[in-house]
Amino acid sequence: MKYDYDLIAIGGGSGGVAATRRAARHGARCAVVEFDRLGGTCVNRGCVPKKVMWYAAHIAHTLNDVEGYGFDVQKNGFNWSQLVEDREKYIHRLNGIYEKNLAKENVEFLHGFGSLTDAHTVKVGDASYTAERILLAPGGTPVVPDIPGAELGMTSDGFFEMTEMPGRIAVVGAGYIAVELAGMLHSLGADVSLIIRREHFLREFDEILSSTLTQVMHDDGLNIINNTELKALQSVGSKINVTTQDDRDLGEFDQVLWAIGRKPLTKDLNLQSAGVEVNKNGYVPTDKWQATNVDNIFAIGDVTGREQLTPVAIAAGRRLAERLYAGKTDLHLDYSNIASVVFSHPPIGAVGLTESQAIEKYGDQVKCYKATFTPMYHAFTKHPQKTAMKLVVIGEDEKVVGIHLIGAGVDEMLQGFAVAVKMGATKKDFDDTVAIHPTSSEELVTLV
Repeated sequence: MKYDYDLIAIGGGSGGVAATRRAARHGARCAVVEFDRLGGTCVNRGCVPKKVMWYAAHIAHTLNDVEGYGFDVQKNGFNWSQLVEDREKYIHRLNGIYEKNLAKENVEFLHGFGSLTDAHTVKVGDASYTAERILLAPGGTPVVPDIPGAELGMTSDGFFEMTEMPGRIAVVGAGYIAVELAGMLHSLGADVSLIIRREHFLREFDEILSSTLTQVMHDDGLNIINNTELKALQSVGSKINVTTQDDRDLGEFDQVLWAIGRKPLTKDLNLQSAGVEVNKNGYVPTDKWQATNVDNIFAIGDVTGREQLTPVAIAAGRRLAERLYAGKTDLHLDYSNIASVVFSHPPIGAVGLTESQAIEKYGDQVKCYKATFTPMYHAFTKHPQKTAMKLVVIGEDEKVVGIHLIGAGVDEMLQGFAVAVKMGATKKDFDDTVAIHPTSSEELVTLV
């Protein structure tokens, strides 16, 4: 049968674009379907605008530190609206670059909402297109809780639409998105309350990271309200009143931001028409080849529910394209030891197993090396922040199976150490590496 395309990707985020561009380089006829701006969540409402705001918050911290280094600086305020305007101009340039890159590789951009009509056909608006293979890469969207008045709050999408900084805001959630946005807002001058359902946030990370960041946030004056589940939001004039399940009144806020998780955008894809299975949470299960239960339909990125990070979607998409169109028949993404960073203040970096995960898997073979210290930078600042590090090792040869870091600069230092973990480095390999002094990263190769 003759098809319109060799490969159609539903979703113009980083994964769908990366896969089709790589496939096209190997001669495949490809198209990308996207109803929104190209670049997906990462470019438009995620990694990129988040990092811009994180840089602004980081500069705010630096301005508070400069006096200790002999500078007499007068701070005349912060213009949130101007930053947002400039940030959006930057993102629109990126949208254009994505479109140009697709055109350069002869990948057709089909603007509209894509859904399946069968295993080889994608409907976009009133038109239908056939493809030998279909790639599902629609990404996800923020979750809003099912409580009275929930619509009065906003999600992370709404955060990036704010043109004015709120005076008082409640951030609800315990994952990295909640922690990042709460930290940025607080650093830039908002009165922030971080509301978490259980005792601690970032529960999927090693305990040393969560406990250290909690202490830093408390020291910085960010209000953490733990063991709290919300009952309702109510509009009170221009404010939002927040009450809890145990009938506490948390007061009135200018904004409430939901950061309680994300869900896959599979509901309207009509996957059942092609027989594609989804699990109870709406995710599309795949094997190590990114294949669904339907032979010619594949899925990558957040929609699979595995390691929901932009570089993961890109890596999976490129490997899939190389396998299908460049003859690399055994190429697939190894999902183990994927490094990640939380852009908190200070940032967090982690790769591999946490201490508790390692103990569960390896038992008494596990040993940990730790360090907590004040970085040299903070020797002259009024509000020093601690750095904490942990190496998780196993066996007699002390193979490094986990690295967990929090502190200034760890977001940049982790990448190289992640390579070492991926290669199977041991504690001796770290010890045999001469330290770079004076840096925080040298602590990782001098731990005893």
